Amino acid sequence: MNDLAARFRHGYPGFALEVDVRLPSRGVTAIFGPSGSGKTTLLRLIAGLERAADGYLAVADEVWQDANSFVPTHARPLGYVFQDARLFPHLDVRRNLDYGLRRIPPSSRRVALDDVIDLLGIGPLMDRKPGRLSGGERQRVAIARALVVSPRLLLMDEPLAALDQARKQEVLPYLERLHDTLDIPVLYVSHAIDEVARLADHMVVLDGGRVVAQGSTSDLMARTDLPLSGDDGAGALIEASVAGHDETYQLTDVVFAGGRLSLPRQARAVGQRVRVRILARDVSLTLAAQTGTSIINILPARVTGITAAGPSQSVVSLDLGGTTLLARVTRKSVDALGLKPGLAVHAQIKGVALVK
Repeated sequence: MNDLAARFRHGYPGFALEVDVRLPSRGVTAIFGPSGSGKTTLLRLIAGLERAADGYLAVADEVWQDANSFVPTHARPLGYVFQDARLFPHLDVRRNLDYGLRRIPPSSRRVALDDVIDLLGIGPLMDRKPGRLSGGERQRVAIARALVVSPRLLLMDEPLAALDQARKQEVLPYLERLHDTLDIPVLYVSHAIDEVARLADHMVVLDGGRVVAQGSTSDLMARTDLPLSGDDGAGALIEASVAGHDETYQLTDVVFAGGRLSLPRQARAVGQRVRVRILARDVSLTLAAQTGTSIINILPARVTGITAAGPSQSVVSLDLGGTTLLARVTRKSVDALGLKPGLAVHAQIKGVALVK
């Protein structure tokens, strides 16, 4: 499948959306931005639930909208997962899935029902009605129903927004399994940066109905000029691999282009790819490697930029062997250490979170 190309100009009183994006045909693309930035509107335009007077949409070699044509929603081979599960309350899980399955003739089914049931762990739920399911279970069934139609594109509109933290943690591993197992591109709307860090390969950042950035998730999360880096959640996303385990101290070492990090013991195989997130607030800087400290992750780095982050704070961009890291420090520290682009420093990393 070739890339998805979407170009829309669409508006209503008080809001205008103007986007022109080309999205990858594999993996998860996050549509990210604050409330009111146009994320759901863009998804609805791609689904055909809204129609832009000026719009173009092509998925692979198929044009779903242009100046002369418009493919209606029911004729677009896509699955859609909403914030609320929208299951039929009078049908059990099995018949909710059958409803989606009947949309697709047997000759066009590319996703096996049994595989979806196993992937999302809903086998024990098949005879229950939605009223007897938890919020996380309902969302897993909703995702299953969207998948059994064998979509060429899966749209997810903040599918975890209505869940509490415990239920989110229940569903996230299943979303990761979708990412790792199915060859179906996913557009994932979210304003939660932790979800994006865990799931997305690619990002489109919207603000005020406009695209302010798009690119790989790791590249965009390390940029200091974007809305996602302006709050306390600013940080870097690093692709690494498991190098080994220290059974004595119950630690796992991972390696990446910038060095080696120790994390609490992980149930991961040596060589397995992992994704770690390091928040800027968990990184401090010194001019020389320190001894006699409890911090075990200390890596050499070079300053590449300094950005103001409020009246007293700065975010320092660092290069670690081609990997970008961010450190949030006081402006006083910037002056005291003489921080400037090109200066060699050591990054003391107080917290490393394995997100995938």
